Amino acid sequence: METMTDIERRTAIKPAAAMVRPGTARMRELTPAQRRAVMFAQQQVIQARAAKKAKDEADEARRRMWDEAENAERAPRATVSVKTQTRDSGELTLREAIGRVLRDLRSRDHKTLREVSEKAGVSLGYLSEVERGQKEASSELLSSIAEALGVSTAQLLRMVADRLDMVGE
Repeated sequence: METMTDIERRTAIKPAAAMVRPGTARMRELTPAQRRAVMFAQQQVIQARAAKKAKDEADEARRRMWDEAENAERAPRATVSVKTQTRDSGELTLREAIGRVLRDLRSRDHKTLREVSEKAGVSLGYLSEVERGQKEASSELLSSIAEALGVSTAQLLRMVADRLDMVGE
């Protein structure tokens, strides 16, 4: 009878039954605690993918809303004089422009002052005064209000700039 040497045993081709897809063969060698850890990690990956998908969908919805806002800005307006919407001097202040843009965004989403104020962490009265152009809003406050309305601060400021340009023409 022939016997295999140690070298022959180490280099011998294993039968097909012993060859398993990568990743599954190692699972058989794990302890129950290690298996639970692997399964937990896999669940974390699945949850992270779901969260990323939800974030991407929310970003896409915000982008669509921004596109709609830009299209609405470009659309022909009703014959309302801009001067009737501004102060006596015929100019729109930055504070008033910010307030009008915030109110337009809130109205378009059919949100109440209360909903936006709670989500932004701002008092209802203060938000109302900002929308009416009676109070100056800090950059932090504008950022939290913009987030509550589903737009970025940069988008909000672009819309304010567009509003000021429209009145200046």
